[in-house]
Amino acid sequence: MSSEHSEIRSAAMFDLLAATPVAVEVEFSYSTRDPYAIRVLFNPYGDQSVQWILARDLLADGLLAEAGEGDVRIWPVMDELDVVVLEFSTPAGQARFGADPEDLVDFLNETYELVEPGEESRWFDFDQELALLSDSSK
Repeated sequence: MSSEHSEIRSAAMFDLLAATPVAVEVEFSYSTRDPYAIRVLFNPYGDQSVQWILARDLLADGLLAEAGEGDVRIWPVMDELDVVVLEFSTPAGQARFGADPEDLVDFLNETYELVEPGEESRWFDFDQELALLSDSSK
């Protein structure tokens, strides 16, 4: 396991896809401490921020074709709009956002500079994570 950890952040604007689209500020973050995951913080500077955690592979797959099941789904719409749709579902409701594919690709490439695909296990301490889980269940 590597010991010097890094984190990157990037801001973007998504469109909440509704009858009238609403621009929403989004902050992506990626850390070598959790190399399998990307955190997406909606409205990062507002009173009611919402964070979703999704697999880095899910984002990569969703740039090319429909990906995901259940709570998070991602797919490209390659027409005159050239947008990637991210859909988040909870028992309370569903939200669908449109994102610029270039913003997503740029951020994903930055994560690959930190941790190459397939090298995540070199950064992730499974024993430590299992110990944290067993401690929290007591």
